[in-house]
Amino acid sequence: MTRIFFMLGSCSAFLAVALGAFGAHTLKDRLTPELLAIFEVGVRYEMYHALGLFVVAWCLAQFPAANAQAAGWLFVAGTVVFSGSLYALSLTGMRWLGAVTPLGGVCFLAGWAWLAWGVWRAA
Repeated sequence: MTRIFFMLGSCSAFLAVALGAFGAHTLKDRLTPELLAIFEVGVRYEMYHALGLFVVAWCLAQFPAANAQAAGWLFVAGTVVFSGSLYALSLTGMRWLGAVTPLGGVCFLAGWAWLAWGVWRAA
């Protein structure tokens, strides 16, 4: 599982950099400032949680009893739902997608809480 979360973190970080560049160079002239800012929030949180996946991979190696893989899957789900809904909202302008975004935020929060609790319990 360590390798899986390291690879997922690497792929997510790669995608965040690519989408950030896409937003800065291509979308800058095509989206309103408000929609571009929404897109950039998605990129930022994807990168934060790509780094979080590296933390999960490290915790799996250091604290095997922490059950950190649950946190990793919550980070993956959060990225898909939170960042994905913001990308889709900004590119399509469909405001109803914003109603889905908080579910991804809850996944992020649950992942960090799970990780903290698991490491605390395993240490």
